[in-house]
Order: sequence, then structure tokens, then C-alpha cells
Amino acid sequence: MSFIHGVEVLTILDGSRPIQSKRISVAGIIGTAPDADAQKFPLNTPVRVLGSTDMAGLGATGTLPTSLDGFYDNGGGTAVIIRVDEGASETDTLTNIVGDAATLTGVHAFKAAESLIKLTPRILVATGWTHQRPNDNANPVVAELKGVAESLRAVFYADGPNTTDAAALAAALELGDARGRLIDPWSSVFRDGSSVLEPASARMAGRRVQVDDDLGFWHSVSNQPLAGITGLGRPIHHEPSNVNGQTNLLNAGNVTTLIHRDGFRIWGNRGTGAEPLTAFQSVLRTMDSVELAMESAFAWALDQPMSAQLFLDIADSVNAYLRSLTARGALLGGRCWFDPDLNDVATLQAGRAYLNFDIEPPGPLERLTFSMYREPDYYASLADQVATSLAA
Repeated sequence: MSFIHGVEVLTILDGSRPIQSKRISVAGIIGTAPDADAQKFPLNTPVRVLGSTDMAGLGATGTLPTSLDGFYDNGGGTAVIIRVDEGASETDTLTNIVGDAATLTGVHAFKAAESLIKLTPRILVATGWTHQRPNDNANPVVAELKGVAESLRAVFYADGPNTTDAAALAAALELGDARGRLIDPWSSVFRDGSSVLEPASARMAGRRVQVDDDLGFWHSVSNQPLAGITGLGRPIHHEPSNVNGQTNLLNAGNVTTLIHRDGFRIWGNRGTGAEPLTAFQSVLRTMDSVELAMESAFAWALDQPMSAQLFLDIADSVNAYLRSLTARGALLGGRCWFDPDLNDVATLQAGRAYLNFDIEPPGPLERLTFSMYREPDYYASLADQVATSLAA
């Protein structure tokens, strides 16, 4: 040890470190805008949009301008937009939306957003391009979004056929992905002096962002208002207490629908996957948020010499984070622990260690049952009141 005749101060950085939840309220919107300023909105390139004023230069044609209009009608905030070339035919445009994984074009351009503009979109929509069924096959954009959403730990909203309940239920069954959500019917929007039907996915993405930012990612977007629409693509009869009612049958088949009750509202909590533990999409997104936070929080611990203090600091950091989420209502509870059985001598000598943690996200209250009973004894009270009043 070096000789010092005096006082020295050593900084000890032991202890827990704060963990921050990763932002998952960034939308990703892909579509066409043939009149756009090509320098401001280059093809197949992620562009950050923070509000409706950033739409200047996008032009008035194609699906991107109307998608962003609906998104910001509903409280949307930060978005990553991808503009693709409008093809000579619908099939050509669908091909451009699908893009190429190797060159990161089309929907795959969302994966380049983090490196190019430091944003990762977690709510993906391709409004206007997810309802088609070329040659009676599944929609190719939806098929491609499944893989992109999985790699980004995002969710995506697909629009239904806007024809019949049976067709919407079939589309949801075909989609079959916990990260994917089907919205049907479309909505009526007043544009340029007339009413037109438009898919609702971009509007729902805007409301999802607004709910994330104002209430928290653990809140469901169901029963939230949908703004900027004047009607529905077909009548939807809402009878919440009727198990065979239209909205119940649609929701039971994993179709998120739209209702009119105190204004137009989103109605439905579920993705289209088969796994019951991730059926509620708000639960899945909460799990995603916790996983993303944990993965990014411990760079400081990697390559540090193993010690009891190191593992205690890691566990304390996780437990403090889970307690914070529980206090905010994002979790019902959670804890982290070190399991000696998983961390034997050979494992630790190899530079590996295992810590476990559990969580339980709060599912939305989807069904509330009141039981009503008859109580004849209230008549006795009535008789007593009358008799007492007459005797007075």
C-alpha cells in the first residue's frame, strides 16, 4: 500500500441503485404519404413526431396523414413514423409495408428507430393495411408485425374486416397472437364535408399512449373514449349483462369493439393469443415494462468481482423497484431472492449467477356481479313504522 501521512477519503459505491421503468408509450405508425417532403420524411426511415405540428410537410394524401390525425385526436404523444412508397396497386403497397428484414424496410424499419432516433416504438399500427386478405390468405402485414412486435416487445393493433361479427371473430382467431389486437368495426369520420369510414387502430393507439402517460401502462385502454368519430361502421348493440349480447360475444372471441355509451368508447381488454396468463394486454405490457427495466438497470453490476455485497445490492435494487411499482398500483406485489440451489460452486466459478423475482400485475376488472335478494322482513319494518306513526 502507498505511504500517506494524512487523511484520505475513500468513496464506497456499495448499496442499491434506483431502477427506472422503460418508456413503452411510444407509438409506431407506418403508411403512405405520396405528397410528403422527401427530405423531411424519407422512405423507410424512422422519423420522430412529437405532435400534430410536426405533420407539416407530410401532405394530405395517403394513409399516414389521416392516421396521425386520428392518433392526435385521441391524445397521442411521441410517435415514430415510417413512410413507404405507394405502389401502383394495393398488392404493391402491401409489399412495401411488409418490407424486408435484411434491409430494415417497411415494418422492419421500426427496429432501426432506437439506433437512429433513440426511440423504440412499443405500440405499432399500420392503419389501412391490416384488414385485406389477398387471395383469401391471412393479411401479410399482420403476419410480419407479429415478429417485429415480439422482437421489440411491443403490441400491435390490427383492423378487422368491418363487415360482419362472424368475419371479425374469424380474423381474430386467425391473428392468434397475444401481442396482436383486432379492432372491429371501423369508425365514421367527418372529412372535407362528408362522412367516410376509416379503420380505428391509429385512434386507439393515440388513446393507449394517452392512458400510459396520464394513468400508467398497467391501465387497460378498454372503456376509454375514442374521439374524433361520428359513428360506427356497423351497429354494435351493447348489452353488458347479456352473456349472448353482441359485445360480449365479440370480446369473448378476442375482438376489441367500439360502443356508444356516454360517447364512443373502446370495449375489450384482450389480445388474440391462446395463453391465459397473458390474455389481458395490460398485464402483458406490465410484464414487458418490468423485464425491460431489469435488463437495462444492471450494467453497473456486470464484470464486478462477485461478493455477497454485490448480490445483496442487486436484490435490494430489485426489491425497491418492485415496492415502488406496488405502491403506484402497477403491481399487486413482487420480491427478489437469491436461490442457493441455483448458484452452486460450479455455476459461480463459471461467472454466472441467478436471482429470481416474482410479480403479479393487476388484471382489469372485467366482470362485476351483484346478487339481488328479496327480503320480506322489510314489510315488518313498514308495518311497525305505520303503527308507530298512528300511535303517536
